[in-house]
Amino acid sequence: MTNDQHDDGKLRTGERDVSRRDFLVRSAAAGLTAAAAPAFAAAAQVVETPVSIATPDGTCDAVLLHPASGSFPGVIVWPDALGLRPAMREMGRRLAADGYTVLVPNPFYRVAKAPVYEDASNVDFADPATMTKLRPLMGSIGAPGAAEKDATAFVAFLDRQPSVARTRRIGTQGYCMGGALVVRTAAAAPDRIGAGASFHGGGLVTDKPDSPHLLAPKIKARMYFGVAADDDERQPDAKTKLRESFAAANVPAEVEVYPARHGWCVPDMPKEKGAPIYDREQAERAWSKLLALYRAALA
Repeated sequence: MTNDQHDDGKLRTGERDVSRRDFLVRSAAAGLTAAAAPAFAAAAQVVETPVSIATPDGTCDAVLLHPASGSFPGVIVWPDALGLRPAMREMGRRLAADGYTVLVPNPFYRVAKAPVYEDASNVDFADPATMTKLRPLMGSIGAPGAAEKDATAFVAFLDRQPSVARTRRIGTQGYCMGGALVVRTAAAAPDRIGAGASFHGGGLVTDKPDSPHLLAPKIKARMYFGVAADDDERQPDAKTKLRESFAAANVPAEVEVYPARHGWCVPDMPKEKGAPIYDREQAERAWSKLLALYRAALA
């Protein structure tokens, strides 16, 4: 394929400023991890290709990243509420360098091409204009059935790639808004998704009948939920409900609270009240958890 690749087929149990967190968590009911490591990724000769994926709702622009030769487990990375952007691509490169074929989609393709934001560091979540811009974007992927349709299309796309080891199961990870999308993906493709990881995920436990945590009986993957301390303070029962739901469904799941703020895994997050949201130490800890999960589950 050319530079623009087109496709026509289709774990232990342990969640700020209120304006930003509340908006993202509520909207996600319908999370980039770890520090950037460009030198590390480059050393592994990662191939990065823009791709287009046919879905029932249109064509999704995305990026596919993988080592230069060989076949590897596939991974779907769900971005946070600011979408597919350079920081998310960098995370994909780092993961690919660890031996995975990584698909990072634009979750907002129904509304806009990526990147909607080039850099999150200057985004002001307290600005009404930011909220006005984000609501329809997040609403497009939060609409009933949207994530499930996308997940099915993305899994099928990965299974057609020469760089994907189709005898091995697929992983999926997500940040903030992407946490709930991870759960929906694991439920939509249970026979292919072997591992799911949510970091500072929003909207994982709600009082609605379509709450992601209620999907546990449909899931066959090993799950990991990394929860931000301030999110846990706001919704302290969420971690218990997550544990109980997955335990009742006999699905292995670890829920762990990190001493960090909502968004701590994302390197380009803006400062809030003068303090950085990104926490390199805790982000690296989360990255280690992610790799351990994939090594154990993507057999």
